[in-house]
Amino acid sequence: MMSTPFGKRGFFYECWEHGGPEWMRMGVRATECPRIKPAFLERERRGMGALWFAQEYMGEFVDNGSTLFGSGAVEKAMDDGVELLFRRSEA
Repeated sequence: MMSTPFGKRGFFYECWEHGGPEWMRMGVRATECPRIKPAFLERERRGMGALWFAQEYMGEFVDNGSTLFGSGAVEKAMDDGVELLFRRSEA
């Protein structure tokens, strides 16, 4: 499978982050490719903004900025060991 990230969601993200040892992961940033000129990358970064550039050219899984809390904060807040104070009554 080959792709650029599209946020911290979807099949590609799950395989990359949680796919286990059966997946070989190989990432190459555009800045590591000698055929891509730094001036071109700078124009792209200015034109599309830092988040899109990070995904498309740097291979980073980033939050899209449309939520109040980033996915990292939400993941850190999850705790299966917390006991519920109230249970929803079954109707």
